[in-house]
Amino acid sequence: MSLSDARPRIGDDGRVLDEWMAAAKAELGLDLDVDTQVLLDLARDAAHGVARPAAPLTTFLVGYAAGRTEGGPEAVREAAAKAAALARRWAEEADPEADPAG
Repeated sequence: MSLSDARPRIGDDGRVLDEWMAAAKAELGLDLDVDTQVLLDLARDAAHGVARPAAPLTTFLVGYAAGRTEGGPEAVREAAAKAAALARRWAEEADPEADPAG
């Protein structure tokens, strides 16, 4: 699927991320089930617990770590859980009075 084919299908009806992920996976030649919510939760934890720019950097590192183990969705979930826990610990150490849930 080309970008010009995918773009008209990307709407503001709540499916934009699913459509984007499908287009990006196709463009990158990936055949992988992605738990988008796990990655969004991780990005939130990194952005709020560390700094906003940590969100994309952390999700990249999680994908890289999962890829190094040649794992699939479970490896992504496992790496995301480790990174999210680190982000929460980081936030707690920076401000022990802060609510780790954001």
